[in-house]
Amino acid sequence: MKKLFFMLSTLFLLAGCNSGTKAGTEEQSAQDTPFEYIADQFADVEILRYQVPGFEDLSLQQKELIYYLSEAALEGRDILYDQHNKYNLTIRRTLEGIYENYFGDKTTEDFKNFETYLKRVWMANGIHHHYSEDKMIPEFSKEYFAQLINSVDPARMPVKDGASASKLIETLTPILFDPAVMPKRINQTAGVDLVQTSAVNFYEGVTEKEVDAFYNKMKDPNDNTPISYGLNSKLVKENGVVTEQVYKIGGMYSPALERVVKWLEKAANVAENDNQKQVILSLIDFYKTGSLKKYDDYSVLWVKDLDSRIDFVNGFTETYTDPLGMKGTWESIVNFKDMEATKRTEIISNNAQWFEDNSPVDKQFKKEEVKGVSAKVINVAMLGGDCYPSTPIGINLPNANWIRRDYGSKSVTIQNITDAYNNASLGNGFAEEFMWSDEEVKLAKDYGSLTGNLHTDLHECLGHGSGKLLPGVDSDALKAYGSPIEETRADLFGLYYLGDPKLVELGLLPNSDAYKAQYYSYLMNGAMTQLTRIQPGKDVEQAHMRNRQLIATWILEHARESKAVEMKQRDGKTFIVINDYEKVRDLFGELLAEIQRIKSTGDFEAGKKLIETYAVKVNRPIHEEVLERYEALSLSPYRGFVNPVYKLVKNDKGEVIDVTVSYDEDYVKQHLRYSNQSTALPNIN
Repeated sequence: MKKLFFMLSTLFLLAGCNSGTKAGTEEQSAQDTPFEYIADQFADVEILRYQVPGFEDLSLQQKELIYYLSEAALEGRDILYDQHNKYNLTIRRTLEGIYENYFGDKTTEDFKNFETYLKRVWMANGIHHHYSEDKMIPEFSKEYFAQLINSVDPARMPVKDGASASKLIETLTPILFDPAVMPKRINQTAGVDLVQTSAVNFYEGVTEKEVDAFYNKMKDPNDNTPISYGLNSKLVKENGVVTEQVYKIGGMYSPALERVVKWLEKAANVAENDNQKQVILSLIDFYKTGSLKKYDDYSVLWVKDLDSRIDFVNGFTETYTDPLGMKGTWESIVNFKDMEATKRTEIISNNAQWFEDNSPVDKQFKKEEVKGVSAKVINVAMLGGDCYPSTPIGINLPNANWIRRDYGSKSVTIQNITDAYNNASLGNGFAEEFMWSDEEVKLAKDYGSLTGNLHTDLHECLGHGSGKLLPGVDSDALKAYGSPIEETRADLFGLYYLGDPKLVELGLLPNSDAYKAQYYSYLMNGAMTQLTRIQPGKDVEQAHMRNRQLIATWILEHARESKAVEMKQRDGKTFIVINDYEKVRDLFGELLAEIQRIKSTGDFEAGKKLIETYAVKVNRPIHEEVLERYEALSLSPYRGFVNPVYKLVKNDKGEVIDVTVSYDEDYVKQHLRYSNQSTALPNIN
């Protein structure tokens, strides 16, 4: 069901082992340009800048449209913080108030740890790690925290109704420092109440059973165009009655949504064409009414708009952060088409029916007719909400299965983000450390970037849109296991076809060996290197990490007898070794067939068994080894971004005559500016 494909956990497959993978002219230009990709580094994070190539060549109307859509993208930032946890806004504003107004000694180790913690909160859009879901415990004491609060003018702190600093300290101290209080943003542990043990702010005072009962009453199993119930609301219990608080103007998050709509109205006035204008106006209608039927109307119009060069995502979209997979977090991406690079994805989408027909899954689970698969390569112009600071490199929307069935979907690969990853990582030594031999290193350097992007294209353009649910199967039948199963399905689709001679025939791959670069990198990452993002002693929680580990560990187990893939030791280090790439492709197809069966039939027990058997538990000795090897390379396992800054240029009459873009704003200044300019919500919502 989830369609946003986050590749942050394969950063160093995109970047590290692709050192030098770009064509010589591009690599040379990266060396000659003064552009500074790395903006900041702290804890386990490196912050990058991304360029927006082609922006200067856009028309004034297109530039102005990007400006207004970008402003709308920034206005929803506080919504995401609050969705992640009801105390996040109070905490962030407290930390920022201290940072800007504390005039004591800022050179101490305590204050440096405080600054790092604030940067981590910005990266995660809250107090829980953006990837592991675990609460981030500050590396300064609660006594120091109280000292900082007491030293700042209360008027510059987020107190309400005359609340004292002592009340603020009393409220926030256990939330920040007690490991037992709200320990996980999303709890995926089997056998517990996922709603009551998750720290997200989608539910309050209700149990998982009550949530299921509430929404099951709304669903009509015979509805051929079902609404995504619960997508834009918080579920609470008021006077003993379970009630929805809908996100809309006049409802929950109204002050922020009013600002979003203000900028969308400006954007509608400079839309490229009437279809695009109707898309924007339809989204505004959804925000004003909160009607999910209106949201479906908007989604249909959006997916049918194929003529506009400027495009955007804005709204309550992805459900990864809900332990039950229903509530949408607020996100936005503003982008425009890379005309030359899009030729690659057009080839894929034009052959969508061939890929569907030749899939290794059972015929009854295939679509007889693939509709409306549109694909393009984009350059992102602005990231917002759940796409900032960490961002996807590929998107496939909308998520509603019936809209995908009847109208198709849009798939994009984000070119300038992958370019930033690659250019910031030249020569970091990752490939040489983790790959078995010079042969794998050479494959990665020659074809890693190409096959990585192509896998993303296949995942987004075709993988998510492939297959079908059997009649009567609920799209939410797999519940908490739905997200990792869906990402596994799309990844396997891409992996299976990367090794197909059809890609060479279509001119997408230069030869029959190129696909091996992605096969090796993917299995190495799924079985080993992604573990650097897991804290010692923890299990795998994040949906995309679970999907990659599921594939890698399943393949290793089922290749044991043939030794098509195995783990080998050399000089006290562990490596993945692939001995038979064709057999690996067959295994990808075998697993894809089973995953599609689970998806199409809604086989919850089979999905649960696969996830719990292969995707959750960590190989502790391998984990310890990977952490040691990463530490020796001084690599940050996560990356985020700062956005460009756009400014309107007006003449004496107040008319817009240009829009400029600059890249020199740093990470701290950007977040403080956003907090000062785009802040409309109260501390507690």
